[in-house]
Amino acid sequence: MKYGISQLSVVPGREEASDKAEMVTQILFGEHYKIIEERSKWVKIRMAYDKYECWIDRKQSFEVSAEVYDGVEKQGAKMVSTELVAICKNNLTNEFTPILMGSALPHLDGNRGGWGDFSFTFDGQKANSSAKPNKASILQHAFMYINAPYLWGGRGPFGIDCSGFSQMVYELAGKKLPRDAYQQAEIGQTLSFVEEAEDGDLAFFDNEEGHIIHVGILLNENEIIHASGKVRIDKIDHQGIFNVDTGKYSHKLRLIKKIL
Repeated sequence: MKYGISQLSVVPGREEASDKAEMVTQILFGEHYKIIEERSKWVKIRMAYDKYECWIDRKQSFEVSAEVYDGVEKQGAKMVSTELVAICKNNLTNEFTPILMGSALPHLDGNRGGWGDFSFTFDGQKANSSAKPNKASILQHAFMYINAPYLWGGRGPFGIDCSGFSQMVYELAGKKLPRDAYQQAEIGQTLSFVEEAEDGDLAFFDNEEGHIIHVGILLNENEIIHASGKVRIDKIDHQGIFNVDTGKYSHKLRLIKKIL
């Protein structure tokens, strides 16, 4: 088994081993993974955080030893950046790398972190994603993504999809969620009515075939923040999401889940 940790700001994770293949997720700086299959120009990886599998360009994969991988996996406080964009300085080359909100900061002690032979300095704001979950901070983090454009497979403030949005916001608040909306809908406590929900609960929406296709974060009993065209705030009721710009319902409500 081989292992890796991302040293780039954002790496596209694709469904197949091709630049033309659909981007299904993104790997952010400092996130670690297992390499489960290899081809000449591509490697298939399994993310340590959510077990999500995808293909990445071999040139964007940075291998580490099993010892380094295990050390990151077993570290105490798991720190992540809480700034929209911050800078990491490579302490060996003095080069700078911009990193996005939610990027991992392995073995951060003070303002220095790293793994193996790689060492970086980070002076930005951060949070401990392994601390006790803080539901009160969910909306604070969610509002940071306002107006981020919708991007299928995206997980950052410059492009994010609906389940990437809920996953990243909950990670910043200290709670791990699966990657896709239908997976997120399988955890937590189901609520019977919108009126029972609290700020930060998740609402899920289905298509005509009954498949979960969308997720958003409730602000209160009649508003929701979600990624649809962009991260935006709309009205919600027992029918679904009412788009305040078009004056029409855009998503049909399936269920509401209390995760925290």
